[in-house]
Amino acid sequence: MKTRIIFVIFLFLVLAVDPLLAKVTAIRAGSLVDPATGAIAKNQIVLVKDGKIAEVGATVAIPADAEVIDLSGAWVMPGLMDAHTHLTFNLESLEHGLAPIYLKESTALRALRGLRNAQEVLQAGFTTVRDVGNDANYAAVDIRDGIKKGWFSGPTILTSGKIITPFGGQSWGIPPEQGRFWLYEYIDADNADEIRKAVRQNIYYRVDVIKLVTDNSAFFYSLEEIRAAVAEAHAAGLPVSVHVMGGEAARNVILGGADSIEHGNALTDELLALMKSKGTWLVSTDFPEAHIAAMDPQEAIFGAPAKDVAAGIIDRLKRARKAGVKLAFGTDTVIQLPGKNRADMMLDYLASWEAAGIAPVEILRAMTIDAARFLRIDKVRGQIAPGLAADIIATAANPLENIQALRGVKFVMKDGKVVRQAPL
Repeated sequence: MKTRIIFVIFLFLVLAVDPLLAKVTAIRAGSLVDPATGAIAKNQIVLVKDGKIAEVGATVAIPADAEVIDLSGAWVMPGLMDAHTHLTFNLESLEHGLAPIYLKESTALRALRGLRNAQEVLQAGFTTVRDVGNDANYAAVDIRDGIKKGWFSGPTILTSGKIITPFGGQSWGIPPEQGRFWLYEYIDADNADEIRKAVRQNIYYRVDVIKLVTDNSAFFYSLEEIRAAVAEAHAAGLPVSVHVMGGEAARNVILGGADSIEHGNALTDELLALMKSKGTWLVSTDFPEAHIAAMDPQEAIFGAPAKDVAAGIIDRLKRARKAGVKLAFGTDTVIQLPGKNRADMMLDYLASWEAAGIAPVEILRAMTIDAARFLRIDKVRGQIAPGLAADIIATAANPLENIQALRGVKFVMKDGKVVRQAPL
């Protein structure tokens, strides 16, 4: 009798702590999209339990006590991923550099902006994002942790913490008497030992990836220095991503064993072939023309009209795809155009991929399963398959016919919890 009472009390406490533990959700998916193959399976049942996908199939039995979600008129697919975001960051333009932000915005304010942006992008269907720095004093780490604790809704966030750079961060020409205030969100590291120390600092503050910038100035990291960063990060199980545009700096990044190049606007065919041979990913951040024009109205940064810069970026994306370089979707949105939120801006990049002649299925793959592989989470997320996290979205139109259908996400489930359900 005593044992029975103890069991009943234990069961009560478990359900009181999390009543969703025993809950089963059944999704009726009219068209289930598999980005890995481009196949569409009709009239499927997706069972979700304890935040994960339990079963998928046309003949799956729906438990009598399951909550049923009818998406029989929708296209259902895995949640989207963006491998290059700056959630806490916002620029009016690059004309005056980053200094005004450092002088006017606290880490707390940056965290609040980041949380707002995180919630907006989740509502638009981005269930996983990688935040690659410019987050003041590790603000994105705290946002990530707050979401994990269940304090707020938001996507899964992977974060790089402070960006490691040669002297000066991504600033230029700051008068010496002003001091190195760029250290607010960068770490100066100018030899292999300093790079190792910087990597260890970021690991101490619990980052998920190590991010370097190498070619902001005439000086850039040597092959030995890139190898030092990679060796230190890989020993701790963390990948290394490097902001670099091209040239000898990019060659050092590729030969040094970095996991990805971020941007790579000036990559030659020879460097793209080298990336292919080394297995280096490209997170191509293909800025739309309107974004370039807003960031650099005086053509002081890109050095050319926005139209020409955008055309060059699209050409590089075409060549990268032709070379067989592994591509993960990433946006690098850092401005706010009138009437658009952060998610709208991120989705603008779809047009660049379309302009490069990339088919919708390939774009969707780069935003789901390929991004998951790049982020090293494909055993956990990125597909609608048994055992994986229930990160699921739905659109009213078929994204394999028109990738712009992703602008019309009507349903979002994150880790088995419905966070958006609009009429289809």
